[in-house]
Amino acid sequence: MNIGDAAAASGLPAKTIRYYEEIGLIRPARAANGYRDFGEAELRKLCFVGRARDLGFSIEECRALLGLYEDRSRASADVKRLARGHLDDIDRKIAELQAMRATLSDLVARCHGDDRPDCPILDGIACGGAAQ
Repeated sequence: MNIGDAAAASGLPAKTIRYYEEIGLIRPARAANGYRDFGEAELRKLCFVGRARDLGFSIEECRALLGLYEDRSRASADVKRLARGHLDDIDRKIAELQAMRATLSDLVARCHGDDRPDCPILDGIACGGAAQ
């Protein structure tokens, strides 16, 4: 199948597929005319990488996961270790977002939102501001 068909089947834009090929995540065959020729194996890899990216895995993590996916002698512990590390990163990001939300929520609550120029939000964002 050509890149347009592979894009439609995988749900990935053709530009993304070209990028994945450029960085070596996938290696489609080339037809006699030089066009990419995607088989079922490449399509499975594209779907796999697309789903992993949807779950927030980085390109390098996708590369490692894809290597494990293709390695039938892999240990599931290796896969779990990689996924656990990513889950820990997600938990850290959630904690950071919750802290940001709490700070901004407090600043918004302290702002009168009237015609006066003083604004706890701007004061809290300013360098040295008291973002309590």
